[in-house]
Amino acid sequence: MNLDDLELFRRLDADHLIDLINGLPEQLEAAWALGQTLALPADMGKVERVAICGMGGSAISGEMLAALLEDSCPAPIMVVRDYTLPAWAAGPSTLVVALSHSGMTEETLSAAAQAIERGAKLLAITTGGDLASMVEAAGGTVWRYQFAGMPRAALGWIYGLLLAAFSRMGLAPDLAADVAESVERMWRAQEQFVPEKIAALNPPKRYAGQLVDCIPVIWGAGLLAPVARRWKTQINENAKSSAFFDLLPELDHNTVVGIESPTEILRKHKYQIIQLLSPRYDHPRVALRHQMTLELFREQAIITDTVKARGESRLANQMSLVQFGDYVSYYLAMAYEVDPSPIGPIMMLKEKMGSSGGKSARIG
Repeated sequence: MNLDDLELFRRLDADHLIDLINGLPEQLEAAWALGQTLALPADMGKVERVAICGMGGSAISGEMLAALLEDSCPAPIMVVRDYTLPAWAAGPSTLVVALSHSGMTEETLSAAAQAIERGAKLLAITTGGDLASMVEAAGGTVWRYQFAGMPRAALGWIYGLLLAAFSRMGLAPDLAADVAESVERMWRAQEQFVPEKIAALNPPKRYAGQLVDCIPVIWGAGLLAPVARRWKTQINENAKSSAFFDLLPELDHNTVVGIESPTEILRKHKYQIIQLLSPRYDHPRVALRHQMTLELFREQAIITDTVKARGESRLANQMSLVQFGDYVSYYLAMAYEVDPSPIGPIMMLKEKMGSSGGKSARIG
């Protein structure tokens, strides 16, 4: 394994996924700017509750928004990863936000159709597809963006537009300064993270090297809980590797008991914990739990490591670790010598679902 072999990278990464990962700061900045210009009904934010619908890479943005605004949004936010909206998601006092990069995600289309039937306010964020047509025909609001890459590489667009929409609707404070900080910090960090920077000076490369032949389990809490899921899904899709995530403080009430079996996996360096930390925003008791749980696992000879968020704002804390995790997943793909772009099992399931009598749909 040589994570400084740029020729190997070029051979494996035929679709240039690294360019999309490098483009995350630019995406977020462009999406925020676009979101200041798109049409938005004046009363869109006058609601009592919010349901954000999406799957996969699209839904992650909804979860990140809910975590980001946990202490500031006047309306509760629920992320729906399913075909069916909850019973309370009805009428003009509910805002339903439908997220689908392709506009063809069948679960999201189903939920959006229910929102229309129930008379909820509806905003779609998408590149187009059936979702855009359906929502526009029903008199809802569609925010379109242009991006030819895969859904998991479009997080900057979807999240940036969500941030802009909620700021403009009054469901979030003005996040302009936070976006600017996040973009600036990601640009600076990228200088260390790009493939041209050797592994000895490249933190994501080093972390990827540690994860080879291991099952990563990523922990997060509060603001970083959805970021832990993002790490897991990026490792799954980019590196084609098993990975899981868990959440504090909940894991201290169950997961910590399961550190005895199976011994071979747990003790022979085949299972590795990565704790995502926000020293600025983790609840003090959660920070203590992180430390005590780390010590407990290390006493059992289970490899445990930490990655700290950077930045002053809550958004910068999130985005610094999203960026770091995206690079880790890419370099892990290079270490395994796999093309990071294809998602064969997902496409196979899509085809099977389409041939089973239902409507075939894209994922994300």
